[in-house]
Amino acid sequence: MLKGYTVDISESGISVMLRIAVPMGEVVELDFTLPLGPVKIYAMVRQQNAFRYGLQFVESNAAQAVIRATCRHLAVERTLFGQL
Repeated sequence: MLKGYTVDISESGISVMLRIAVPMGEVVELDFTLPLGPVKIYAMVRQQNAFRYGLQFVESNAAQAVIRATCRHLAVERTLFGQL
């Protein structure tokens, strides 16, 4: 089990900061909580820059529905907040 920090999230993947090296192509299980609910999903390591990793979600399931809804909700908030 690794502990990391989320940097960015989209419907197709997530960017995280990790303290140890993870090989490119490695599939990892992610377990985190978003404002609209908990998420457990698999992702593949696609990019690395120092300790920042780009992970691509590799399965489609109920967790991706939560991710998609959260991303859309945050995009709406960002748009509304930017107009104030």
